[in-house]
Amino acid sequence: MLLFQDALQGSQLEEIASEEKTLSVIDLILSGGTANVVIITLLFVMLAVAMYIYFERLLAIKAASKIDKNFMNQIRDHVMGGKLEAARILCAQNDSPVARLTEKGISRIGKPLDDINTAIENAGTLEVYKLEKNVSVLATVAGAAPMIGFLGTVIGMILAFHQMANSGGQAEMGSLASGIYTAMTTTVGGLVVGIIAYIGYNHLVNRTDKVIHQMEANATEFLDLLSEPA
Repeated sequence: MLLFQDALQGSQLEEIASEEKTLSVIDLILSGGTANVVIITLLFVMLAVAMYIYFERLLAIKAASKIDKNFMNQIRDHVMGGKLEAARILCAQNDSPVARLTEKGISRIGKPLDDINTAIENAGTLEVYKLEKNVSVLATVAGAAPMIGFLGTVIGMILAFHQMANSGGQAEMGSLASGIYTAMTTTVGGLVVGIIAYIGYNHLVNRTDKVIHQMEANATEFLDLLSEPA
């Protein structure tokens, strides 16, 4: 009988302990005070902005990288045949950086090769700027989010120690520990947002570099076409 009562009391204590340790994310955020809620809200906004920019740029870069494999062969045939207007129409039908650079080069045919090359380079700079639009925001979020999260933790620690000081050093360890781990939630949130933004930024940079290399390769091929003897 005593063993049964001891076992029952032990199970009840375990249930109480498990209930005390269970804490939802929302309760964890709200229990940190106004400063904690404001910083977590700011981190959520930064995460939403980072995700929007990532997917918007990813779709734009995917669209920019799509081009017909026979595009340059058709351009070669039109240019070699003297059908410059047909070549311009073909470029206009392909909404991509490569097509726009090629169209810029076609519009300069008849001028010195250096002038054509300069015009293509200037147009390429503009296309790269379009591809990298708002990508720097991801880098900013990746760097700022962890610091903002750490700021929330520091504020929470200050408030916890302020509470202990006001209580004459007699603050309960439970309430002090609760304040500290609640304050740490902002650091965790900042790191999560920063990691997501950092990964997204590097992925977009790699995808952009591939499009830039594609643009350079096609520009070189177009200039080589103009350099061929008639």
